[in-house]
Amino acid sequence: MKQRALRVLVCLALCFTLAGQAYATESSVEVPVYVNGVSIETGFASQVVNGQTYVSYNAIVNALYPDAVAVWANNQAEVTATGLKLEIKPTAKYIVANGRYLYVPGGVVSGGNHILVPVRTLCQALGASVTWDAATGSVQITGGDGPIASGDSYYDADDLYWLSRIIYAESGNQSLEGKIAVGNVVLNRVASPLFPNTVRDVLFQPNQFTPASSGVLQRTPSAESVIAAKLCLDGANTAGNALYFVNPRVSPNSWAARNRPYVATIGAHAFFA
Repeated sequence: MKQRALRVLVCLALCFTLAGQAYATESSVEVPVYVNGVSIETGFASQVVNGQTYVSYNAIVNALYPDAVAVWANNQAEVTATGLKLEIKPTAKYIVANGRYLYVPGGVVSGGNHILVPVRTLCQALGASVTWDAATGSVQITGGDGPIASGDSYYDADDLYWLSRIIYAESGNQSLEGKIAVGNVVLNRVASPLFPNTVRDVLFQPNQFTPASSGVLQRTPSAESVIAAKLCLDGANTAGNALYFVNPRVSPNSWAARNRPYVATIGAHAFFA
């Protein structure tokens, strides 16, 4: 029954794959993958995408979780097993594991008969460790004690509340990368000895974030702003060590632009360390 469900998943995934979808690869050579010392070959594909090893998720999931059941629903693959709920949507910039949002900068790849994700991201979701064996040119995966902890237990509710709101207030009309970058600035400040050490205190520090003093910060954030906040809390980073951001069109001669090292421009915002 399990194999039949997986065959159905592959067929349905192909039906929902956008025609002509393109994905950049640096190598079409498949990378050998071993799970707990056993080679994964049947129903499996791997390739290097933008410097990362991508693998088809289903064979690895089933090797680590033999009770896994996969279905195609809501335009995505949905996998359930003991202690695990995994959601993988083609072209999405993240996968969702037990309510945790794990960043996939290059996007989930769909091609041929497979949906592929970065092997390290998949192993994080599955609670497995992964190493590169240079001698054999293979990826070695070792199962752990269970899948990733749930979002309910991992995300601090207060941090998520305020981080999602500042992301929405400052970058609600920006790309996901731009939203993540704004969240990065806040969390970089929390980690810096130059600023307060909680998300809320960083936001309400005097003369720092206009939405905090104007009341805009209280607006209900968009769904993508909440997702961006969760991605940030799970380590996604598009702004490096930036501590400041400005809109150059609004503030062309800002203090940050004149005094701080430039990091990047993402959408409407320039970021400075």
